[in-house]
Amino acid sequence: MSATGITEEIVATVLKEKLTTEHVEAHDFSDGCGAKFDLIVVTKEFEGKPLLDRHRLVNEALKDLMPKIHAVTMKTWTPAQWETKKPQA
Repeated sequence: MSATGITEEIVATVLKEKLTTEHVEAHDFSDGCGAKFDLIVVTKEFEGKPLLDRHRLVNEALKDLMPKIHAVTMKTWTPAQWETKKPQA
């Protein structure tokens, strides 16, 4: 368990519950303290929205966790954008 009690799984679960996501990745890059996360969020909800509005949607979804999180970096993509960026299997 991280020092904050926030894990990658918790962040991903909250995003999946609050947004209609097609893909979510949450990576803790804080050496396990649970205070810094790198996110990839893919949802149709981002279509037609500028980057700032996309980030606002993610921040709103995570608002209950944000007081314990020090930093979040995020990639916020539509499904079409994700198709061009996702790693090929």
